[in-house]
Amino acid sequence: MDSPTIPIKAIVSLFCSCMLLSHITTLSPALALEDCEFPAIFNFGDSNSDTGAYASFLPLPPPYGETYFHMPVGRFSDGRLIIDFLAGGGFSPFYLNIQYMQFLQLKSISQLIRHQGGIFASLMPKESNFSKALYTFDIGQNDLAEGFSDNLTVQQVNASVPDIISGFSANIKKIYDLGARSFWIHNTGPIGCLPTILANFPAQKDEAGCAKSYNEVAQHFNQKLKEATVQLRKDLPLAAITYVDVYSVKYSLFKEPQKYGFELPLVACCGYGGKYNYNSSSSCGGTARVNGSQIFVGSCKDPSVRVNWDGTHYTEAAAKFISDKISTGAFSDPPLAFKQACHKSTWPNN
Repeated sequence: MDSPTIPIKAIVSLFCSCMLLSHITTLSPALALEDCEFPAIFNFGDSNSDTGAYASFLPLPPPYGETYFHMPVGRFSDGRLIIDFLAGGGFSPFYLNIQYMQFLQLKSISQLIRHQGGIFASLMPKESNFSKALYTFDIGQNDLAEGFSDNLTVQQVNASVPDIISGFSANIKKIYDLGARSFWIHNTGPIGCLPTILANFPAQKDEAGCAKSYNEVAQHFNQKLKEATVQLRKDLPLAAITYVDVYSVKYSLFKEPQKYGFELPLVACCGYGGKYNYNSSSSCGGTARVNGSQIFVGSCKDPSVRVNWDGTHYTEAAAKFISDKISTGAFSDPPLAFKQACHKSTWPNN
């Protein structure tokens, strides 16, 4: 599929979310390495890490954003996302929810605006930022979910994984050719634990109450993604590539929610209808007809103890938990903390 051209209005809006990271001095317990000094973070991914690209085209309604921003700000959550916490603040790093062709436009247009001057010039990434930045990726969930929404079987979705991974690897190589060197890659989460899957696709449940066969698809995707990262390290000798097992951290929230201070992990906080409080025709921020009357589909009483926000995405509380876990390097291969992701792996198997 051809990548769409980005409207200038959307580009300027997203440029304004650019955040240059301060100098980093803390050493990680993962490996005794110097922390990196990333001047910017460029995040590629699906709606789980979208900090505003979607909102440039179609704004989200309340109660999205209610917990932290107290208004919708383009994030599919009640507040901040994993990438917000990893970047170390309530305002996101530079982020654009696109792939290679749009990124190519971005690199060219940003330098044009810097050279022309004006009120937005100082917000543009410098040319040198592109090679020194950290490139983060959070993919898989939307790709797999789209297959299920198109009524593909588990076997058919599994069969589509090689093409998805191949496209991902091709984009990594193209971005590398543009000068990128540091890559932080999240695997996909347990899709079978999402209310949108549980409410729409009957399946055998595992011990956590998740749809077992759908999680197995995610696990298959992750295995192929990990194999791809190993190959990419061989193909891109100057790249530092970190694979992050987000799946395991997310699944722990569904398997042992009370251990971590959460409850009702399989039930959407913002939704309406049924066992999982989810109905695609009565989505978060929309309306539902109850006893002949239209009601607003709002959030639960306390999102801070809930895992799932709207049936598909995670709450701010869950995002912070996940970020705290993965930022240390305990779930990374090689075991590098987020702030050390500029270092190349020296492990024999990588």
